[in-house]
Amino acid sequence: MGKLQKIINLDEVQKNHIFSNLDENGRLPCIKAFKVARLIAIKPRDMSDACKAVGVKITNCELGVFGKLNFQNAEPEIYHQIKEKFVEENDINCKTLWAMAKKSSLRRVGSTVKNSNAEVINCQLGCFRKREGHREVKS
Repeated sequence: MGKLQKIINLDEVQKNHIFSNLDENGRLPCIKAFKVARLIAIKPRDMSDACKAVGVKITNCELGVFGKLNFQNAEPEIYHQIKEKFVEENDINCKTLWAMAKKSSLRRVGSTVKNSNAEVINCQLGCFRKREGHREVKS
């Protein structure tokens, strides 16, 4: 597990909300982490630190940055919209992509990100600020 950005002290009820939403591998899926953040009344960006505090990893990023979700093919129309929002070279903010997904779907946007050169930055759950490395564009 990575380094804590912020010390998060959770009470037993908050811990229980995290533990009751874990997957079969004992990890908290990205999509559930947003729900848990609301339930335990913390900002989503503090979820990574909250999970680290109790020894839990967040998994299955809905945008394909980490985890083992299955994605479809990239969609050229969605990629064009994503490319227009690049902030530097091919970087795009997680929050921007989630906002874009409201117009289509998170799965379509995630599939396009996963299968393109788009590099997601500033995870809304605090899991990463900038990705390390570069992924090849898939044909």
